[in-house]
Amino acid sequence: MGKSLIQQARGKGGPVYRARSFAYAGEAKMRSEPGVLVSGVVTELIKCPGHSAPLMEVQYDDKVVSLVQAPEFVKIGDKLQCGSGSEPSPGNILSLKNIPEGTPVYNIEAQPGDGGKFCRTSGVTARVLAKTDTHATILLPSKKEKLFNLDCRACIGVIAGGGRVEKPFLKAGKKHFWKRARNKRWPNPTGAAQNAVDHPFGNKRTSRKAKQKAVSHFAPPGRKVGKLWPRRTGRKK
Repeated sequence: MGKSLIQQARGKGGPVYRARSFAYAGEAKMRSEPGVLVSGVVTELIKCPGHSAPLMEVQYDDKVVSLVQAPEFVKIGDKLQCGSGSEPSPGNILSLKNIPEGTPVYNIEAQPGDGGKFCRTSGVTARVLAKTDTHATILLPSKKEKLFNLDCRACIGVIAGGGRVEKPFLKAGKKHFWKRARNKRWPNPTGAAQNAVDHPFGNKRTSRKAKQKAVSHFAPPGRKVGKLWPRRTGRKK
């Protein structure tokens, strides 16, 4: 008989997985491509509970207001640029084809025009390594190299708030509210630590901690946990 896993309880109307999106400042992404060089000014710096990095509100000359992650050392009143011909200085938005090699970038677009998908958390940055006729090679914070379309845009600089992970939470309650604001379930116990009604691995017998087995492709959703069609199992000899 299939079980209703705790991981599958999302979207059922309960308060556990409801993010406090009404308290968010807005969606953080780059403005649409203006086609020409447009200047803007930083009007406000915002601490949004839905984002780990501080956000900056930019008012452009063509009346477009944008929310994007703030780079280090930016302040209210700074002048920024967006579009072809922008200078590669912190906070400006340029296409990868116009960014010099070795420049630190963040909020990189996966597809041209999507507003930014990569390197969006506090303190991170990527680096443009090389460029060809069609793609740019970028070193991500994970030390992996990824190819991006030259028409994809990125913000110049390093995202502010780099010391966030160095400060401990100290209390479980503080981490609870931090996770809840971002629609994250915490704590997340292992399957063996749960009750039998909540997980196929759960039970009260201490002798059977977790008996993982290879699961069939045709198992019902309540039983599809553990080793999902592994290439091999058992101890390597």
